[in-house]
Amino acid sequence: MILFFSTIGSGAAQEIDSDLLAIKKRMDAVQQFTATIVLDLEVPFINMPTKMAKVNYAKGKKMAFSSDDFVMLPKRGLDFSLSEIFDYPFITVDRGMEERQGKSVKVINVIPTDKRSDLALATLYMDVAAKRIVASEITTRKDGSYVLAMQYGSVRDILPNYIEANFAIERLKIPLNFMGKDTKIDRKKMQSMETKNGKIKMKISNYVIKYG
Repeated sequence: MILFFSTIGSGAAQEIDSDLLAIKKRMDAVQQFTATIVLDLEVPFINMPTKMAKVNYAKGKKMAFSSDDFVMLPKRGLDFSLSEIFDYPFITVDRGMEERQGKSVKVINVIPTDKRSDLALATLYMDVAAKRIVASEITTRKDGSYVLAMQYGSVRDILPNYIEANFAIERLKIPLNFMGKDTKIDRKKMQSMETKNGKIKMKISNYVIKYG
């Protein structure tokens, strides 16, 4: 994870979780970074070959993805900086500890207190010892919900080397006619599915990080 805590609201009605603040302090050193992404899309009715992309991040700006080939990306859900969560004041609620992939993690809710926020609720799963986020569940007011699960190369790494993003397909407004000749779409299967969920898998490498 990166500098996704830079906009924590100072006007929150209660004290912000101390472990969240500890993670923020560690991440504040990252000013910008670039990296290479190998991206795979898992949608039951879409067959899209593996794609290559680049990710760019600069402190104070949203993460940007680029590719020489068409890559279907959801409007939200891939920005693992999670900066939009903290655009407005919020409160945190400690939900205790939970086992996740054989590791004990701390779970907190982040609840915006400003009606201008499009976020209804964020649940963060924190590796307190390593001071980083390992997963998040985001519920928005307009664009549904999405889930991010992150893995890291070593206990010292600040940024993840693998991410899985789960989302609701119907919220994407997929431009099916512009997905490239190498992508095949089963429209009959798409229309017959009641629940359309998708997953994007991202392997991230070749980080170039600038610290402040």
